Amino acid sequence: MNLTERLLSFALVGAEWVLWLLIVLSVVSVAVMVERAFALASRGPDMNVLTTTFAQSLAEGKLEQARKLLGEPNAPEVRVALAGLATYERGRIAVAEAMASAKSRERLDLERYLGVLGTLGNNAPFIGLFGTVLGIIRAFADLAKNSKGGAEVVMSGISESLVATAVGLLVAIPAVVAFNIFQGKVRRRLARIDAVAHLILSARGDEGSENMATASKKA
Repeated sequence: MNLTERLLSFALVGAEWVLWLLIVLSVVSVAVMVERAFALASRGPDMNVLTTTFAQSLAEGKLEQARKLLGEPNAPEVRVALAGLATYERGRIAVAEAMASAKSRERLDLERYLGVLGTLGNNAPFIGLFGTVLGIIRAFADLAKNSKGGAEVVMSGISESLVATAVGLLVAIPAVVAFNIFQGKVRRRLARIDAVAHLILSARGDEGSENMATASKKA
């Protein structure tokens, strides 16, 4: 059996296994959507409060009060801000580095599994198209075996094979929509993180760690 015959025997299996693959991928896609929806649902601190009360607490060196205003570390903005406050008395550079490191970790968490949605959105239609091609090959092979069946044999096989393309699109479209929505959420979250980080750095100013330690003790 030469290579062409081997490939033809594989193609004649049909598109059913491709449909099962697409069903599995659809389950994976939905699971990622649900997981990311919950992961990105946490609400951050009120930026209006941070701009006024929080900034004032930092300017007065009242770090403990500033930490209380942030609340529980259940949002990325809060965790980045707390990382900066933990090194606040060590100087501006230390604060900036601590928040940059915390932001990088938060970004990895925020973008987790989004690549799966992007990959499915880009490739599921091609997987469906592959199934359709396999179905068409099988339809013509069936016609060759049963030439008396005429066009009805081919049309029946082609109509069934086109289901693979439809399912591929059905998997891809929600994945692309969800990917774009989550990417927008991530961008807005990172913008809020940057806003909080710049707020802390502006309050920190260029003062030395010794002066800030003194101000903290007075508070």
